[in-house]
Formats: sequence, structure tokens, C-alpha cells
Amino acid sequence: MRTALAILVGSLALGGQPEAQPHAANFLDEASLGIQTLQAWYNPATGLWITTGWWNSANATTVLVNYSRLRGSDQWKAAIENTFSVNAPKGFLNTYYDDEGWWALAWIDAYDWTGDSRYLSMAESIFSDMTGGWDDTCSGGIWWSRKRTYKNAIANELFLSVAARLANREVSTSQASYLSWANREWQWFQASSMINAQHLINDGLTGACQNNGQTTWTYNQGVILGGLAELSRQAPDPAIPETARAIAAAATTWLTDERGILHDACEPNCGADGVQFKGIFVRNLAELDQSFPMPGYARFLAANAESIWNRAQGPGYQFGQTWSGPFDATNAGVQASALDCIIAAAETQRKVRIPGNPPGR
Repeated sequence: MRTALAILVGSLALGGQPEAQPHAANFLDEASLGIQTLQAWYNPATGLWITTGWWNSANATTVLVNYSRLRGSDQWKAAIENTFSVNAPKGFLNTYYDDEGWWALAWIDAYDWTGDSRYLSMAESIFSDMTGGWDDTCSGGIWWSRKRTYKNAIANELFLSVAARLANREVSTSQASYLSWANREWQWFQASSMINAQHLINDGLTGACQNNGQTTWTYNQGVILGGLAELSRQAPDPAIPETARAIAAAATTWLTDERGILHDACEPNCGADGVQFKGIFVRNLAELDQSFPMPGYARFLAANAESIWNRAQGPGYQFGQTWSGPFDATNAGVQASALDCIIAAAETQRKVRIPGNPPGR
């Protein structure tokens, strides 16, 4: 097992030296082509994407927003507005608190891009519902679902991320409440034992409130990075970026192949949920790079985006779930995840602050 110091030093290389590329790809143009394919699955009647699920559609919305913001384009603005309008009567709520968190993040991103206060208000409403999942079982944290049978990493990482983002965007008296929730969640999460000795995050807790040792999914290593980057803007504690960098380094060391390409343990059959995970990791790694840059982050993202384009691309700018290739099949969740990577590579390649982002992102 590598030491924490070795992992931190290794973060400069990030997972076995991602291979040098023969040319500087125009990742934003590649994303534009891939998004045309993604939108072929968009159903205006539901505001969602066929071939994938409810929470995946929240992530597809985020992909559209991030691309549009980086590109400076309104091409997909009507689709984003439609998704909001069709589904707003339901409040973007369901049985699962993590599903709610994805939609809250999507609408915070949409607010950053458009300045439309409806989006921020919806995110606040969703977060208010999420707080109902917190209780004293395992000394705190929110449950995965309203059934209250499992406390896991992803729901709590999303709770942290949404709270920290709202604290950075809300200037009313609510700001203190959001920051308090973010700090409370982070203090609990650190003490929960879900961050293991490798600096990777396991899936959740046992009934005895111990790390359950289950799979270290890539998205569990990702959401925490964006959440900590946001929290650090209100709580400038040097331990926060240090922890985030250790998790990022561990993920890019232990969850990659010899060429530095990211993988989840379920590949090549990750089902409807697992196909989304890697895109969430790389999206949040790009956010970490905005706040706490490391030389290897952009190189890692570029290597993965290049591999998607060169090795995992099918007909009509379709992208596969195994980024090292070969292409097998795709759907809206797979496509959105790959696009997350290509957009993240474009963002770090250009090294410019995305229009609409608040300072510090």
C-alpha cells in the first residue's frame, strides 16, 4: 500500500503518467458533436432523456449547462428551461435524497449560467427537503432514502456539495444556515470512517455505523472534490484542499489503468447507474482544479478525453462506457458521462473562468 505522501507526490503524475497526445484536440468542438447525439434522446414532453433514468437526466442537464456556459452559446437554453418547467410541479423530489441532490446541483449550475432566480430557489427548496434526511443514527448524516435503511457516501457528499454551493450564492440570512449545514456534514463525514486508508471512499456504512468496505465508485471520489472546493471558499482551512487532493490522487492512482484511463469496477456492464459515475468524477476534478490546481489534473482529463474520442467512439459521435475502448454501445447516460470528461478537458485546457461562475470557482 502506498503512503499518503507517495499518493500526494504521485498526484503530479496522476495514475501512471497519462500518455502524451500527438496533438492538442479541440475538446469543445468535440463536445459540440457529442451533444448533438445526446440530444437525439431528449424528450420534450417529459423534459428527460430516454434510455436513461431520473437522476441521470439531472446530470445530462448539468452537461448541457456546463457546455453552454463554456461555449457561450444559448443553443440548448430552451431545452434546459423546458426540463425545469415540465418537472418543477413535482419539486424534483422523490424517495431518494441523492436523486434530489443531483437536481439541486443542476439548478445551481443553471442559475450560475443564466442568473434566473427560479433555478436557485428550486435548489434551495430541494435542499430544505434533504435536511429532513438527517438524524442522530451513526451520530449524524443523512439517509440514502426516506426508508431510512442505509447511510451512504453519495447522499452525504451531495448534501455537503449543495449546502456549500448555496452558502456561496445566497447573500441573505440563509447563508449562515447553509454554511452551518456544510460544516456539520463535513465534520461528520470525516469522522464516519468512509474515507479508507488508501484515501478512497467506500460506498457507505454498516448497520453498526462502520465502513462497509463496499466498492470505491468513482463518483464517490468525485462529488466530495467539488463540495470541498466550494466549502473552502467560506472556510479557508488548509486541511480541506489537502484532503481533496489526497482523494483525487488516490482515485487517479488506484482507479485507472496503465495508461491513466479511469475505470469503474462494473465495466463493461455497469447498468443504468454505474455508467454515469466516471463523468461525475472528472467534472468535479475540473472544479477542484479551478480552486486548487495541480499540474497533473489537466493532463489526466486530456488523456481520458482523447481516449474517449480515439478509442471509445462509435458511429454518429456516440461514446462508449469503457473509455479505454473499444466502443460497444451507448445510451444517454453513457453519452452524458463521456461528455462530462470532454467538457472538463476543454475547461482545464483553456484555463479560463466560465462566464457566469461566481469568483473563485
